[in-house]
Amino acid sequence: MNVLAVAVWAAVLLSSLGLLLGPRRGRVSARAEVHDLSEAAFLAGGPGAVVDAALVALLGDGRLVAGGPGIVHEGRRASGADPAQRAVLAALRAAPSGWLYQVRYGAMLDPAVQETGDALAARGMIAPPGAGRGRRRWGLVQTVVCAVLIPVSLPVTFVSMALTRESQVPFVLKVLPVLAAGIVAGATGARRARRRVTPAGRAALKRARARYAADQTPAVRTALFGLRGLRDPGLRAQLVPAARGTRLAAAQARGRASAVRSSRSSDARSGSGSDSGSSSVDLVPVVWCAASDPGGSAGSGGCGGGSGCGGSGSSCSSGSSCSGGSGGSSCSSGSSCGSSSGSSCSSST
Repeated sequence: MNVLAVAVWAAVLLSSLGLLLGPRRGRVSARAEVHDLSEAAFLAGGPGAVVDAALVALLGDGRLVAGGPGIVHEGRRASGADPAQRAVLAALRAAPSGWLYQVRYGAMLDPAVQETGDALAARGMIAPPGAGRGRRRWGLVQTVVCAVLIPVSLPVTFVSMALTRESQVPFVLKVLPVLAAGIVAGATGARRARRRVTPAGRAALKRARARYAADQTPAVRTALFGLRGLRDPGLRAQLVPAARGTRLAAAQARGRASAVRSSRSSDARSGSGSDSGSSSVDLVPVVWCAASDPGGSAGSGGCGGGSGCGGSGSSCSSGSSCSGGSGGSSCSSGSSCGSSSGSSCSSST
């Protein structure tokens, strides 16, 4: 049993060291800095925070006007001062109903907003979608295996005590410390792998917050801290429900994407329906949904429910074309995003 205990110790320690001390993402040679508030907002809360900051600016000066709970329409001389604001106005024009959550979702998927994530990924400030999936799975598997081995070691202990007359330390006590440490290491490694913003990105966001510390305007505070930095009760009453509606729309889109993928898989296996999908929408994953850290602001979560991308989906118009970008895929500028029904949105990933 001593050999088995040594094997358990060696396996757990090697796995933990590999998980916690393995290659790290986001190493850059020079100190990275954000170029504008849109990049700071993306680091703070993904495309959702970028669009929220643009909405706050547009609603604050009357370029957008609230026409009722969750409804907005263009004010006089509505024009965007930056790409994010222009994306919001374009999404509003593509959503005639004026539902704010549709506008928010559509603007999040606009190429101008999505490409902000590509630029940050190219500079090592944010990890591309799926970059930590393997290490996250590794950490979860280690956590589960170590947790299962604790009760399993009890019958092994009883068998060892029955077969050995000599007094010795019970097997469960020999392996319990390393199994407990393996659980902690696995959970820690999985949590680290979920982080979208790299250490360089977090440092850059911290410096941006310090640089704009004296600016208390709502749009700047929203860009730096997400909706938790927004103090205006009227704007919060509009934007927080809109963020919840965005997450609901994204969940519906994921469900439809999964259903259509299953249908197409069954059609492919049966050899039928090969031409039936040519006129329907193509469902593709949204690339940049939300940063899972450090800006965990209420309502600033992205299309994937506020915890990062990880396979969330939306419906993409069949005319859209996607190409690989630095640090993640990005749609060509010809793809459009609209969500007139709130249940589907063209993907600009």
